[in-house]
Parts: sequence; C-alpha cells; structure tokens
Amino acid sequence: MKGIIKDDFMLYSKTAQRLYDDYAKDMPIIDYHCHLSTQMIAENYKFRNITELFLGGDHYKWRVLRSNGVDEEYITGGADDYDKFMKFAEAIPYTIGNPMYHWTHLELKRYFDIDEPLCPETADMIWNKCNELLASEDYRAKALIEKSNVKVICTTDDPADTLEYHKQLKEEGFKAKVYPTFRPDKAIDVAKETFIPYINNIGVKSYQELKKWIVERIAFFHDNGCRLSDHAMEVIPYAEGDASVVFDKAMKGDKISQQEEYAFKTDMLKVCGAEYTRLGWAMQLHIGAMRNNNTNMFKKLGPDTGYDSINDLAIAEPLSRFMDSLEKEDSLPKTILYTLNPKDNYVLGTMLGNFQKAPIPGKIQFGSGWWFNDQRDGMEKQMKDLACLGLLSRFVGMLTDSRSFISYPRHEYFRRILCNIIGDWVEKGEYPEDYAMLEKIIKGICYENAVKYFNFQ
Repeated sequence: MKGIIKDDFMLYSKTAQRLYDDYAKDMPIIDYHCHLSTQMIAENYKFRNITELFLGGDHYKWRVLRSNGVDEEYITGGADDYDKFMKFAEAIPYTIGNPMYHWTHLELKRYFDIDEPLCPETADMIWNKCNELLASEDYRAKALIEKSNVKVICTTDDPADTLEYHKQLKEEGFKAKVYPTFRPDKAIDVAKETFIPYINNIGVKSYQELKKWIVERIAFFHDNGCRLSDHAMEVIPYAEGDASVVFDKAMKGDKISQQEEYAFKTDMLKVCGAEYTRLGWAMQLHIGAMRNNNTNMFKKLGPDTGYDSINDLAIAEPLSRFMDSLEKEDSLPKTILYTLNPKDNYVLGTMLGNFQKAPIPGKIQFGSGWWFNDQRDGMEKQMKDLACLGLLSRFVGMLTDSRSFISYPRHEYFRRILCNIIGDWVEKGEYPEDYAMLEKIIKGICYENAVKYFNFQ
C-alpha cells in the first residue's frame, strides 16, 4: 500500500508546488510557543521506544484513542508499550479527515523514512524499525531537534522557575537557541484553588510584594533570553477595583466576586504589560479554552490530559477595554491574539487594526490556528480571515504548541497549506505572478517575520 506523503502532498497547483519547493520547504523553524521539557533537551533524553515518543503526553492522540473506544489502560494507564502502540495503529485508519492521519504519517516519513500507512498490518514492521533507530544516538532529543532545522525554541515556564536547564543549554552552546517564555497564570488566577498555595510558596505577603516579585522575575527571564509572555484565559478580563483588597480577601480564603476577580487580573496584567513594553517583549493571549470538563477524569489524571474543549463566551468588549487601557498609558506591548473558537476570528481580525502602531509591521498579530484549529480547515480559515481583515504578509506564522519532539512536521503541514492558498490566488489571477514579491511573502510568513518581530538574541 502506497503512502500519502508525496512531493505534491496538499499542493493542488503548479504555482503552489513552486512556492513551496522554492521558498517554503527549506526555511528554518522558529517555534515561538511550545511545551517541550527543557530538562529533556538539556539531558539529551533517549526515548525507550516509539510509544513513548509518539504517545507520551500527547493529548491529541489520546482523544483519538478514546473516540475509538480504547480503554484508558492503553492510553494513560499501565498497559505494555507495545500494546499501546498496537491500539494506536488500529485507530489510525479510522482517522480519515482528521489531521492526526496526516501528522502521524508526516512524522513517520520525516523522522523514520517510513512510507507505509500505519495500520494493524504494518504495525509490527513500524514498531521494529522505529525502535531500532531510537536506540541510536542520532535519535536522542537534541538530534531530533537538529534534524528538524529548528533555530529557536520558546518553552513555557512558570515565573518561579530557576531556568537552570536554559542556562545549561546556553553554556554548552546547543545549536538551537532554547529560550523561556513567561507564563504567570498561577500568580494571576486569584479565584482558583491553586492561588493561595502558589503565593505561599513564592513567599510574598502582600499585593505590593507580589507586584514587585513579578517585575523582578520578568527581569530575570529577560536576562535569560526571554522575549515573550503567555497568558491563557477564557476571556480577557477588564474591571476596575482595588487589587490589593482583592488579594487580601483571597488570601484569607474568602469568596471573591467575578468583578473582584477581573479587577485583580486587570491590574496584574497591566503591571506585566508595562514591563513587557519597556523590554520589547511580545505578549501572547490565548483566549477561549474550557478546561477540565470531565470531573471524574480530572480527579484521576489531572489537567492537560485531553478533557478540554472550546468555550463560547463573548470576548470583544473586555478585550477592547483591556487593550485600550494599556494603550492610553503607552504600555501596550507587541501582542499576539489567539482564539480557540473560530467564531471569534473576525473579532480578533478587526481588533488588530484598532491598536497597530508604527514602526512595527503587524505589532498586533492574529495568532495561528491554535489547538483544535491547527488543522487544514482551521489554518485556512485563520489565514484567509487575517488576509481579509489585515495583512497576512506580516503574519509571524506557525508554532507547534506541542509537548512532542517530533511535532515539527506541523510546520511543513502549515507551509504546504499556506502555499496552496496563495498559489490558488495567483492561479485565479487574483494576485500577479510577481515571484520576487511572492518569495518575500512566503519566506516572511515561514520564518523571517518572526525573526524581526521577536528580537531574539
């Protein structure tokens, strides 16, 4: 049986093929948002087998298995790794129309030179070939990154992190630059049960001390190469109020209202935003996830295990008021807005134009198709909506948002989709065959816009 990963995969015109082959294919990767373990990179982790590499921590694949009726014992449970892989091989032929089919076969092709589709009949061969390669030094964590032509990786890190592994990688001169990203959600989520233990753990006693601590940690991260923050919220909050009073009330264990919660978050985000602006950082706002929906499984497995989905809250007004409050104080940083709900694409696509500011092209960005949207339909919609409402040509492009060391073919997937969209516009006569300009646009979106936008060392 022949595989699907051919030279013209997802490229449906001669122009699309030319754009991909000549301009996109060989561009390096800047993965400016991911969840890779810096410790695993620094220690040059060796994977025990293909199950650990393919399925370990990958809740996209876990959801596919659950949808195929696989018992949790073969997903996150204690079943044998071989048996887990066989369950995955049984599920993959049923993923027609799901990006998992494409991602899986891109991973097999690009890292293991396997063309055959994964299915029960090929599973043993693929298991043996992959594991033989994984036993070699050429398939440790660092080598997998280098095989992928990755220049920059931005991990996701708590403000209290020592960044010891980032320092180690810098000192040893690892070829790919591995920078931290400042993710202060635990210090901002005042209404969550994790807030009091977190505040006690970092040793602050008042709201003034918390703000001082946050500013100090931003400076520490900056000194260690950080140029981005990341904030995950159902909606971007905006409310006025005394954050100090809310802090004291929360630390006493008293119930706080939603207005008080939003007032605290607003003030904290404004403190952060002012520092990001001063240091030239970009602020990422991930909007719209409804997390931990299955209470029983949350109690059993914890967060980030595949039980999250899309929320449908109204986001426009508080987002506008929040961004405007920063802009009025000249402290709105470069900002990337992501939505998990594609109903809000036009909300974000039009919000960009309210706050663009010279001299930075695309200072306010509409982030790439995120999470449930990083598949063909989601990517096409995000890029076409951005093109309609702003400047696709100034887009900073794709990221993996992944915990997997072999997720980098998602950049190839994105680039093929990008070239197919633009190639179609050219073929239809909607944009001229100006290949000098097309080269600039394609290379910009794939790599060069991100280089300029983030100002990495």
